Amino acid sequence: MRIDKYLWAIRLFKTRNIASGYCKKGQVKMNNNSCKPSKDIYVNDIITIRKDQINYKIQVLNIPDARLGAKLVDLYRKDLTPREEFDKKELLKYSKDYYRSKGSGRPTKKDRRDIDEYNNSSN
Repeated sequence: MRIDKYLWAIRLFKTRNIASGYCKKGQVKMNNNSCKPSKDIYVNDIITIRKDQINYKIQVLNIPDARLGAKLVDLYRKDLTPREEFDKKELLKYSKDYYRSKGSGRPTKKDRRDIDEYNNSSN
């Protein structure tokens, strides 16, 4: 089975086109080598996917015939992603929320002046 089809079948990506795009950009690696979307996968291959600033690591346990239901996904893959990867994303989320709360809109004129003053003082 093609790697893009496999990633779509185990529900890592919503469409095959998105999975194929990740492969073309080099964000999907199989056994530590970049691969094209048409690369065939085999049982016990290790796939690394860079998605949403997390490096997911997956081992192929079996190859499905078609797209799977969410409950059956764990029969076909083993998630080897370290816990630290998810912790990094949490820290990144908190660092973004530090200055402005979500949904507060564009910076005001005062915010803009403060940013310019900060940038000028650091030079």
